[in-house]
Amino acid sequence: MKRAMTAAAVRLEGLRLRYTLQGGGRSGEHIDVLRGVDLAVAAGESVAIVGPSGSGKTSLLLLLSGLERPAAGEIFLAGQALGAMDADALADLRRDRIGIVFQSFHLLPSLSALDNVALPLQMAGQRDAHARASALLQRVGLGARLHQRPATLSGGEQQRVAIARALVHRPQLLLADEPTGNLDDATGETIRDLLFEMNRETGTTLVLVTHDTAFARRCQRVLRLHEGLLHEQPAAAPPGPGLSDARALPA
Repeated sequence: MKRAMTAAAVRLEGLRLRYTLQGGGRSGEHIDVLRGVDLAVAAGESVAIVGPSGSGKTSLLLLLSGLERPAAGEIFLAGQALGAMDADALADLRRDRIGIVFQSFHLLPSLSALDNVALPLQMAGQRDAHARASALLQRVGLGARLHQRPATLSGGEQQRVAIARALVHRPQLLLADEPTGNLDDATGETIRDLLFEMNRETGTTLVLVTHDTAFARRCQRVLRLHEGLLHEQPAAAPPGPGLSDARALPA
């Protein structure tokens, strides 16, 4: 069943981001990465953000997650202004309502794959944390690797653990930065299907950064980030249906 959520899961108003160069001949100069971005993403919508390397796509996801602060403008998630939240409130928001898959896995090296995925549920006081984590790891093809630590896993396996961890608490918003970039074609397709299944079945809003054109076109909207602004791309195909024998996510 889809969650009842506000009409706009994400709203950006005049978002600006500026970096100051350090060291070298250009030290002290400013680079405007985002130059007044406005965007509204409806609850349950899937949106892909494309653009050249260095255009600020990952920075935009960092802002949406509250891991970075904008130079100006405001970000609203389900009607809540991130600018009004302190670090603890932002951490609680990420724990309870946001799933994040970045290119760096950020797995805890001392924990097994199972414990890494169960951790967000344990922090939220969920008693079935390990059962749900185990079921989701099996969905991403790691049922035989539950008790392995990250150092013993390949890069692709670590990425699948990170994806399972981002999905395990059924987030209202999923932010994914090249989530299948380290996976082989077959595993990548399984993960792509899983992301769209969750988007469809639970109402999770998906904001995806990718260089994969076919992956992007499975989203309901494609936005191009260019010279600090977002531009709507014409729709090329309807969103993908996911797996033909779609199975419910672990309860």
